[in-house]
Amino acid sequence: MDTLAVVLEAPEVLALSRLDLSPRGDDEVVVAVDWSGISTGTERLLWSGKMPPFPGMGYPLVPGYESVGRVVEAGAGSARQVGEHVFVPGARCFGPVRGLFGGAAARLVVAGARAHPVGEGLEDQAVLFALAATACHAMAGPYATPPDLIVGHGVLGRLLARAAIALGHPAPLVWETNPARASGASGYEVCDPAADPRRDYRAIYDVSGDAGLLDTLIARLAPGGEVVLAGFYSERPSFAFPAAFMREARLRIAAEWQPADLVQARSLVERGKLSLADLVSHRSSARDAQTAYRTAFTDPSCLKMVLDWRSCA
Repeated sequence: MDTLAVVLEAPEVLALSRLDLSPRGDDEVVVAVDWSGISTGTERLLWSGKMPPFPGMGYPLVPGYESVGRVVEAGAGSARQVGEHVFVPGARCFGPVRGLFGGAAARLVVAGARAHPVGEGLEDQAVLFALAATACHAMAGPYATPPDLIVGHGVLGRLLARAAIALGHPAPLVWETNPARASGASGYEVCDPAADPRRDYRAIYDVSGDAGLLDTLIARLAPGGEVVLAGFYSERPSFAFPAAFMREARLRIAAEWQPADLVQARSLVERGKLSLADLVSHRSSARDAQTAYRTAFTDPSCLKMVLDWRSCA
């Protein structure tokens, strides 16, 4: 088998190429991808060449970890069935071409356990399950305090605010400095940080990816408050010790989501508690991937770009 796939050949050098696929194993499935999302966090770093050293890093690579499609082949040990509508958080099935994260292709070969059934009616909104699970993971754990301030009103910031409310927590405030992204709040408020006088936040969740914000955020904490780094940072985060010492501040890093987080996110969506609506702002044929990726990374009006693979079998 082979497939069309997005290939980052080098920083800012992107092509749509035909690649050989690994043979399907007994515990694996073949997924015909309908849509894949473009991440403006980790994928932007891969595209720009600014991704810090990371396991599996290197070019050429197939990016993408937000794919939705249908099972067209299912191994006997895969626990999946032909015809199932599934979300796939990436794949490694392209031989010598690295899959980091390997979801931006018309066909994927993945373990059945990594093909997660999702509702039929969501269509391309289902690519957002990775970010919804990321939001749930950031608030998970025995010592986690739900956010009362979120920094950044991109897709992850919006999903984090929506998920907090869906889980029964008080509505957080969201900071956003870009006026083009200040709209679209649902059940919570968005403001410019310059207009916010508060300095008693219990938990500040940063999804901006700006490693230089820690001093600003620590200065807004209540004593014993927590800053959660829920984005991905290409630069080294650092902070001045005295202010953190005076507040006895806590710092927590939210890592990659786990299967339980995806189960929670799917449950919230299926029960109507968490909406994925109004977050996909741009759509493009996968055949125009080069333009779509550049738009996703350079156009501030682009919240979420989705590639349509249905004509690229």
